[in-house]
Amino acid sequence: MPVIKLSTFIKAPVERVFDLSRSIDLHKISTKHSNEEAIAGITKGLININETVTWQANHLFKKRRFTSEITSMTTPVHFCDEMTAGDFASFKHDHYFDPVEGGTIMRDLIKFKSPYNIIGKVFNKIYLTHYLKDLTIKRNECIKLYAESCEWKIILNKN
Repeated sequence: MPVIKLSTFIKAPVERVFDLSRSIDLHKISTKHSNEEAIAGITKGLININETVTWQANHLFKKRRFTSEITSMTTPVHFCDEMTAGDFASFKHDHYFDPVEGGTIMRDLIKFKSPYNIIGKVFNKIYLTHYLKDLTIKRNECIKLYAESCEWKIILNKN
């Protein structure tokens, strides 16, 4: 099973980074290149424990749907989303937030399994792992940009 591990330092309080990471609205902004839209479940605002969102987007030359549920949450240090419907055999994304001096270390741990047995394993090594890592890096850059500027207030509707 492929695993993606990322770590991003953000000069912002842990609560802000945690909430921006749960924001459906910011997720849409960070994935505009793939026309990602929330079409069912929680479609705006902050997603919480036991809530689902269904995304529709153009990935890998095809319009795809992916439904995930927030299966665990410890505010403001961790939440986990897991695929309940979509193209993967399994997909789990743990989000960790460590408060440190001067900001937050945001860590991603993504575990996934493609369908199609041997063909899926080859596709993972050649392409899919890199593709998902790149998507997550772009998303994290967007969270960092908003968290470290005043833009976070627009997303979280705070003055």
